[in-house]
Amino acid sequence: MRSVSVSKIGVFAAIPLLLVTSARAAEERGPRRLERVVDEVIAPIMKENGVPGMAVAVTVQGKQYFFNYGVASKETRLRVTQDTIFEIGSISKTFTATLAAYAQQRGALSLGDSASKHLPQLSGSSLDRISLLDLGTYTAGGLPLQFPAGVTQDTMIAYYRNWRATYDAGTYRLYSNPSIGLFGHLTARSLGRPFDDLMEQTLFPAFGLTRTHIDVPPDRMGSYASGYSKANKPVRVTPGALASQAYGVKTTSSDLIRFVEANMNGAALAEPFRRAIATTHTGYYKIGDMIQGLGWEIYASPTDLDRLLAGNSSQMATKPQRASKLDPPLPPQEWVLINKTGSTNGFGAYAAFIPAKDIGVVMLANKNYPVPARVKAAYRILMALDSLSGVVDAE
Repeated sequence: MRSVSVSKIGVFAAIPLLLVTSARAAEERGPRRLERVVDEVIAPIMKENGVPGMAVAVTVQGKQYFFNYGVASKETRLRVTQDTIFEIGSISKTFTATLAAYAQQRGALSLGDSASKHLPQLSGSSLDRISLLDLGTYTAGGLPLQFPAGVTQDTMIAYYRNWRATYDAGTYRLYSNPSIGLFGHLTARSLGRPFDDLMEQTLFPAFGLTRTHIDVPPDRMGSYASGYSKANKPVRVTPGALASQAYGVKTTSSDLIRFVEANMNGAALAEPFRRAIATTHTGYYKIGDMIQGLGWEIYASPTDLDRLLAGNSSQMATKPQRASKLDPPLPPQEWVLINKTGSTNGFGAYAAFIPAKDIGVVMLANKNYPVPARVKAAYRILMALDSLSGVVDAE
């Protein structure tokens, strides 16, 4: 059912043969231990939730390991690989946030700008008093989790014009696709190009993501996994208003782990994108034990599993939470755990990493299974990566 591949960065320099032999032996032991851990956490998830296929990728101090399970499609029986394309749902928000931070670096916008500054049709509405930062951190005052029924791409501006805040901006966090969706839409307007084009032609190439898409091109459709509903019927995402900005990215485990690595060490990125990453890792609000960045959600490290589960709970996703503004904002930290979940009707995804330890994990599945199961599995894998880092250091 399972295939494993290992990709390594770096080569041995001229060092004594005994040290090379010892390091290679350790390298052989480390991946086998990691493989056992990943098998032990992924197999029960797939069995208990009827998940047809999963792609797991991890990175530990520059080394990538890929673990692939099951099938991308129950109809074709095509096996999952690190090049299988999955929907990642709300992990897309981290890409939207990165684009917005890049736009700020370009001088196209400031996070302190009012939303209406970048869309004149919103002048005179509540969005006059809502900043781009409010939208990007879900603190605009009560924009809902989803657009109300009937709101389309053509009618969304009327919806925003008529919307009235329930809370003062910056006082409550209410996780919201319309909030970050508008954030991405206004970002694209500030840069003078369609959002999808900016993603496909600017952001993804800047990070070397060659198999990441908003719209999967025809020649890649054979690699696009089929998602499965709760009733185990084939399903893929149906675009709605501002879908691209909120939940529209499709990618592979190999590309997503590359994006995670760039978030931990962006030395190879152009300067505006390095600075954009730092902006997304900045802490703007504290909600319980979680610090809200742009797109990403941040926890002090080490953190325990209970805090991570609480921060990724259904309560945090669906109910308003009192937010404490960090003034000044908290600069990017190394000793943190940064994560994001993502789901569509047929897919479930999770990404988490710890910059100080240079370790990270992404998990992509072609079924939407419970978030607590994702968090528990990823946490256990991260703990295994932490122990494996000593083996990597031995090289």
